[in-house]
Amino acid sequence: MTIIRPYWRDKINREGGRNRPSQTMAKADTTWREAPPESPTITEYDRTHMVLYMRIFDANDVGADWREVVEVLFNLDPAIDPERCKRTHDSHLARARWMTEHGYRELLRQAQDEGKL
Repeated sequence: MTIIRPYWRDKINREGGRNRPSQTMAKADTTWREAPPESPTITEYDRTHMVLYMRIFDANDVGADWREVVEVLFNLDPAIDPERCKRTHDSHLARARWMTEHGYRELLRQAQDEGKL
């Protein structure tokens, strides 16, 4: 079942994940929802979980198996509740894609308005 390339797992462990939880991931482990809020604009949940979105997007990009991704990023066991795990994975991956296609524009506009660009 393991499809995750070693460098992807190493990156997750270095930055905080199931095997080496950082303060950021510890917070994400206890605050994520089964599905991100659906909104045409960036939400506070999106802002709080950008690192999670990047990790799930990167994992998908390298062909990681969704079951291993939910174990590493969400600390869920897909053998216990595969449907919930798949929904959680897919909904967060969809929101990560939305961020790369639409959400980033809002971030850029906001940074420009605040004089950060």
